[in-house]
Amino acid sequence: MADIVKQILAKPIQYADEVIKLADQASFMKAECGEIKVRTEKLAGLLRQAARASGDLYERPTRRIIDDTEQVLDKALTLVFKCRSNGLRRIFTITPAAAFKKVQQQLDNSIGDVSWLLRVSAPADDRDDEYLGLPPIAANEPILCLIWEQIAILCSGGLEERADAAASLVSLARDNDRYGSLIIEEGGVPPLLKLLKEGRMEGQENAARAIGLLGRDPESVEHIVNAGVCQVVAKILKEGHMKVQIVVAWALSELAANHRKCQDPFAQHNVIRLLVSHLAFETIPEHSKYAIASKHSMSSIHSIVMANSTPKSSDEGEEKHTSVANHPMDNQMPSQMHNIVTNTLAMKSTMLPNKGAAGSPSHSDAGEKSGKVSKQQNQFINHHHKHKTHGLPGSSIKRREFEDPATKAEMKAMAARALRYLCAGNVAVCRSITESRALLCLAVLLEKGEDEVKYNSAMALMEITAVAEQDSDLRRSAFKPTAPVAKAVVDQFLRIVEKADCELLIPSIRSIGNLARTFRATETRFIPPLVNLLDDREPEVSCEAALALNKFACPENFLHDTHCKSIISGGGHKHLIPLIYFGEQMVQIPSFILLCYLAMHVPDSETLAQEDVLIALEWSTKQPHLMQDDAIVTLVYEAKKRFELYQSRVSKQYH
Repeated sequence: MADIVKQILAKPIQYADEVIKLADQASFMKAECGEIKVRTEKLAGLLRQAARASGDLYERPTRRIIDDTEQVLDKALTLVFKCRSNGLRRIFTITPAAAFKKVQQQLDNSIGDVSWLLRVSAPADDRDDEYLGLPPIAANEPILCLIWEQIAILCSGGLEERADAAASLVSLARDNDRYGSLIIEEGGVPPLLKLLKEGRMEGQENAARAIGLLGRDPESVEHIVNAGVCQVVAKILKEGHMKVQIVVAWALSELAANHRKCQDPFAQHNVIRLLVSHLAFETIPEHSKYAIASKHSMSSIHSIVMANSTPKSSDEGEEKHTSVANHPMDNQMPSQMHNIVTNTLAMKSTMLPNKGAAGSPSHSDAGEKSGKVSKQQNQFINHHHKHKTHGLPGSSIKRREFEDPATKAEMKAMAARALRYLCAGNVAVCRSITESRALLCLAVLLEKGEDEVKYNSAMALMEITAVAEQDSDLRRSAFKPTAPVAKAVVDQFLRIVEKADCELLIPSIRSIGNLARTFRATETRFIPPLVNLLDDREPEVSCEAALALNKFACPENFLHDTHCKSIISGGGHKHLIPLIYFGEQMVQIPSFILLCYLAMHVPDSETLAQEDVLIALEWSTKQPHLMQDDAIVTLVYEAKKRFELYQSRVSKQYH
């Protein structure tokens, strides 16, 4: 850095010396040249002082100020050169006095700019709280110089000054997107990350908050990731104070929300593990033993739960009850959730390498061995207990258990929020989450967490189920209907949908729709509450209910015939027809599609015939806003064709 600054300063210093030399040789306009000489000498002294302090100068304003100064000195050099003794030049060149005044003013401005640069780059102790003011260069853009000043303090100030500077940048970034872009362009990210890593708690919080606000678009997030934010975030989540971890988790969620390509870099730095550790802390017992199962050495936790789903003896049940009796949430947990937590956690001691094909062991093999423990299993269990103190990094954060309940709840809320955005659309991250105990944690928090914890947990589960909907392997492994953890999750969704009066309703509806292809033919309990929501007063709720039911009724769902019959039995068609005629457009389209599915898959239904479904379909074909999509045109044509065919047959048989 020092060498670069010296190179920047070399040319203007050379220009200044030349101006001073030529000013002494002036044959006319000597007074004006003398004024220029005086100013240039002062400026040259400041430039040499800057060269001596080149290691401390803040590069961004240095470049701008020195570039402007160089241009001013070039103009001064041209002016004094014209005043040398040369008759012909004097005859043909007339230099007005106004030109000298203009250059003199510009030199004064450069003197002010370089003086400010030296002050702003000086260590905080040397400034003695001196008010820096604004340099002349700030006349057209004062915010830029304010940003320079705060970043310079971040680079050279003490910890308290740096914390205050980070707080100032937070205010600027929050007020205006352009200010945030300027902070990044002017090199503010590296010193913020340094403060986040090394500062005191207040400074770390301010730095983390600034980082979160700066990452407002993919380009900015890319810049922040390239600056090394992943390593710093992982270190804080592992070792930092919980209040700092809360802000860091929030900042992480902001970066992931605004640029999905940063999900993998964060995952590569074990951020997923650390966040799940925070979710598990005081949510389920033995959180410090959390580990993600390896593809080659560990089986899926759901297979393990299945392997041990057989009834246990009274002694085993009593022993397990004792093991969790002192858990902070034990006295609140319903018996069903309590049993799921207990059984699932007891299974990890049987997580053994698969002897068969690659991947998880079959459920039949697991079931046969559920009541036996082999010699290899005993060796694994003994080894696990012997080294249990070497659990997940960050799971034994000092004094974490002494934080107040509100702080702990906020930490869980931000951890869930970060996981929500990290797993959005990312199969690898979702798989690592579902192969851990995170699903179990989210299910518990969805029921017993604070309001914000519940909401973020619901949104995280919604993102996971959305990925599972598109990835069959993840859907089969994570949400197998017989897996107790998956059942606990969907039971929570069902409870919320049946209650239908909280902010968790929409993410729960979407999650049930995402999992529509995982439910068995006998699992019809999700249809009635969704059908009831078609009649909701909120258009958004009715829309989401219709979209979810479409996923049960669409041809891609193997059980679409069964589900369509359940929808009709629940009276879904009675709600759909008014929604198609009178509902808002956001509700009309999914309701129309669902009615088409019902007519196409259950064309012989007398119930549909009695409700004039065919008339509703015919009316819909004449509505341009409903027929804009070619796929919908094809769907309604097929639905009408099949419905008319079967209804005509039924009519003939009747007569």
